[in-house]
Amino acid sequence: MTIRRPLDGMLVLDLGQIYNGPYCGLQLGFMGARVLKIEPPEGDVVRRRKREVEPYPLVMLNSNKESVVLDLKQPRGKEIFLALVAQADVLIENFAAGVMDRLGIGWDVLSTLNPRLVYGGSSGFGLDGPYRDLAAMDVTIQAMSGITNATGDADGPPTKAGAAVCDFLAGIHLCAGILGALVQRERTGKGQRVEVAMHEAAVIALASAMGAVMDGDENVPDRTGNRHPALAMAPYNTYPCSDGYVAIFTSAERHWISMCEMMGRQDLLTDPEYATTPGRARHMAEIDDMVGAWTIGRTKDEILRRLNEAHIPCAPVKTAREVAYDPHLEARGFWVDTDHPRRGKTRVPISPIRLHTGGKSEIRRPAPTLGQHTDAVLGELLGLKADELERLRAARVTEPVTERKA
Repeated sequence: MTIRRPLDGMLVLDLGQIYNGPYCGLQLGFMGARVLKIEPPEGDVVRRRKREVEPYPLVMLNSNKESVVLDLKQPRGKEIFLALVAQADVLIENFAAGVMDRLGIGWDVLSTLNPRLVYGGSSGFGLDGPYRDLAAMDVTIQAMSGITNATGDADGPPTKAGAAVCDFLAGIHLCAGILGALVQRERTGKGQRVEVAMHEAAVIALASAMGAVMDGDENVPDRTGNRHPALAMAPYNTYPCSDGYVAIFTSAERHWISMCEMMGRQDLLTDPEYATTPGRARHMAEIDDMVGAWTIGRTKDEILRRLNEAHIPCAPVKTAREVAYDPHLEARGFWVDTDHPRRGKTRVPISPIRLHTGGKSEIRRPAPTLGQHTDAVLGELLGLKADELERLRAARVTEPVTERKA
């Protein structure tokens, strides 16, 4: 029996650029939706990073999508887009606030055309407020949300997170909002606008640091390195070992007892200075020195094995290369090899969202080349014939820039 996925039969128009919007579209595609990646003639911004071959992030975030090139600044391009909107269930965009309105294809226009449309939009700071029109990219949102100021050593400068955390936090919040709106549409018959500000999605991640602020603790520095953001527990840090670093923390009393036994420091268990979590926090530097002296002569694998056996939270600090070939991710089937038409064999992830009775996440097609499906989609959904498709290409309404002659 074929298992129906949650969004089978739904049509999504994905105008997303870079990471935020495309990640949302990727998740909806994994849930069964047909996702059309609507691109300008020059393509998604990420696509432009390399002309000779699609950049990996673009291939990673656009599996299972069909690429349709439309110049929305041309009247005919806009007309075709509106015809697609009339058939769509969901639209995704992560342009700056007001861009869709200036193009004449904003929420007011599209909801009138298709009252069942769920319109998902994610901008940097939302549709109103003093920051509405500020330029927003992941790095600027990290700065404005407090993430940059919270990252780094106490005596060092603010440092951005190494990952594009704000783009992906916003993208998954947008996906959740769209799914909620689709459920409500089943009840009311009407679509709605879903709005996610990257700024607000990012602020949520500062829960521990915000706890120190809201509790009025003036002694916690802005940045705490790899220690607890509120300096509330120890051990809680990354520690050197013979082949890299490990992260260790003891969140419960039983963890601390096991750690002392592991290090051969049972004497600490009867020392009143170390008897409570607040007490240990006051002796954070001494505890870090003790733990570091124990880890430095051991490998990551040995430490992981021994601490795991003692039920102490611990993990090796892995490089991007190690993550790409992590045996656990391999065993879970997280990475899938696809045959991309220009990159060849390319490893991409499936969805972290696993619906156990909603169909397995699959890569049904690799990320598309620019405009790869334009003619097929417009012919199938809008009934455009070969001569009309040729005229659209000649008028550069649907012609990718990469195919234009100098």
